[in-house]
Amino acid sequence: MSKPQFTKEVLESSVPVLVHFGAPWCGPCRMIEPLLNGFQATWGQCFKLVGINADENLQLSSQYRITTLPTILLFESGKVIHRIEGLYQRDRLWTELQRLMLLATQGKTLTGSN
Repeated sequence: MSKPQFTKEVLESSVPVLVHFGAPWCGPCRMIEPLLNGFQATWGQCFKLVGINADENLQLSSQYRITTLPTILLFESGKVIHRIEGLYQRDRLWTELQRLMLLATQGKTLTGSN
């Protein structure tokens, strides 16, 4: 993803954006992709899901300090408001994503990480 694409799709988005940093060789990344797609299907228009290959986008990976795969960043109004790093159990990840979406759609500020 180019810098202009990232700016348009993520930083200038009018809805919260979940950005999934992964890589084709990353087993856990491939394992959570169906969960993320299902989550997007459930929450519909409330947020946008963007997948980024960390190996092919080293500048973005460096800019957002991606050191663990998978990493999921939640952006709102162009800023990272939450990050989830590493492998979560499926149910725990779903619950955490639901909590984040509820807070984001209610306009509440998210603090802390992981």
